[in-house]
Amino acid sequence: MVIADKVLSIQFQKTAFLLPENSGYVGELEVVDIGMELSDNLENIERMTLENDGMRRQLRPRPRYAHKGTFGHGLLVAGCDRMPGAAVLAAKAAMRGGIGKLTVHSVKSVCQTLAITLPEAIHHLDDNEQYVSRIDWNSLPENINAVALGPGLGTQKQTVAVMKDILDTVKTPLVIDADALNMLAENKTWLAFLPPYSILTPHFAEFERLAGKPSDDFDRLERAKQFAQRYTVILVLKGHHTVITLPDGRQFFNTTGNAGMATAGSGDVLTGQILSLLAQGYPPEHAAMLGVFLHGAAGDAYARDNDPRTLIASDLPEYFSNGILAMKNDEWR
Repeated sequence: MVIADKVLSIQFQKTAFLLPENSGYVGELEVVDIGMELSDNLENIERMTLENDGMRRQLRPRPRYAHKGTFGHGLLVAGCDRMPGAAVLAAKAAMRGGIGKLTVHSVKSVCQTLAITLPEAIHHLDDNEQYVSRIDWNSLPENINAVALGPGLGTQKQTVAVMKDILDTVKTPLVIDADALNMLAENKTWLAFLPPYSILTPHFAEFERLAGKPSDDFDRLERAKQFAQRYTVILVLKGHHTVITLPDGRQFFNTTGNAGMATAGSGDVLTGQILSLLAQGYPPEHAAMLGVFLHGAAGDAYARDNDPRTLIASDLPEYFSNGILAMKNDEWR
């Protein structure tokens, strides 16, 4: 068994170098460019890494004569009386991500917190003060472009019914995270009713509840591929190298982020970031990839100014701008 201090990888990073179970054997990794050309037909390449040049091209400019309606209106269904912070983190990330307007459907305590910490968000108050129990679709604005649900929701019986109501009502791609994923895991027949190209953002344990326990990291990748293809969804499998799996089976490994981001609430921020991009009109696959890349870029921007171990999730939206500027100026790492 070889435990390498430094690994040279010819032209591209190899899949094995990006998997958690091999981290103890791969030391400092350097990719050596020997002039090989990447195929122009990326659809024939099964696994790739997200790189700065490609992500920078996906980032759209802000039109000079734009108004808030230009950048979409998102609906975030999140939070309960025990976990108000998850909704606040996701909402702040959505606003910092460039969305035009954001409506948050939640309980009274969450809306009260938002009124103080994020006055830009629109509140849509649930009848129940403890957990989300019902959405009155008729009282919501008509111009909602994207919907995300899950952070801090809990899994009360009435909340589960709200999840089913959303699946029955919303026909555009959803962003599904946290407790909403746990509800799907408990009601697997609902997976067939997900709007095509919905974006699911599980961590390893949440994915195991959805797709079973893998035998190793390669098996996890295969399960992710089969899951995305079977249900025509985009799977964002969170980790050090978050893997985005598209319905056509292609998989993209993220190259941004650091260990400081392994902290409570980081995933809620990612949900808000992806919701923001989806509401702005990015195709779901671009919203997922760019959202993950920028989320990690914000963490890297924080680490350039601070020791990463001090990072907390609420720092990330404040560093979105730094991460975007580093990407645009190609000032990477």
